[in-house]
Amino acid sequence: MLTRMLTSIAAAALMATAVFADNPAPAAPKTADASPIYGVTIPEGYRDWKVISVAQLRGKANQLRVQLGNDIAIKAMREGTRPFPDGAMIAAIHWTNDENAENDKVFESVNFPFQSSTAGKPVNVQFMVKDSKKYPDSAGWGFADFKDGKPQSEELHQACFSCHAPAADKDYVFTEYAKTP
Repeated sequence: MLTRMLTSIAAAALMATAVFADNPAPAAPKTADASPIYGVTIPEGYRDWKVISVAQLRGKANQLRVQLGNDIAIKAMREGTRPFPDGAMIAAIHWTNDENAENDKVFESVNFPFQSSTAGKPVNVQFMVKDSKKYPDSAGWGFADFKDGKPQSEELHQACFSCHAPAADKDYVFTEYAKTP
């Protein structure tokens, strides 16, 4: 079980290592492509941001997740700066966690006792955008959740800030910067 989880996390990390260059983009005004309440759009180039961490969600939703940050977020993460400075942006990309029979065959062929899973179908992508003047009612954070490139419902976005409230002592960010091996 532990080996499978570590293999899953390693697979997500390897997939995410292709995202190294930072390209911050400001949140845009409300449009049909913007999140309800906050008006956050999908930042151009976010897939090129740096990796903050990876995670596996277990239970009803078996997912692989990667958290990315723009230059401002990465600098704050590395230095432990809280609260995050304005301009920090964090993306969380979620996929189904799919078993990978091809990788398993390779492991078996060289007598490695591993099983593999990799990112499957995209589930959604979420964003946190720090702008203390624009979002004073949510501790300076704007939130967005997109599925198939479209913002999710207003009802879902109403829950963003309260969901992050347990992490208030970390400026409402759950993710810790993953240590370099």
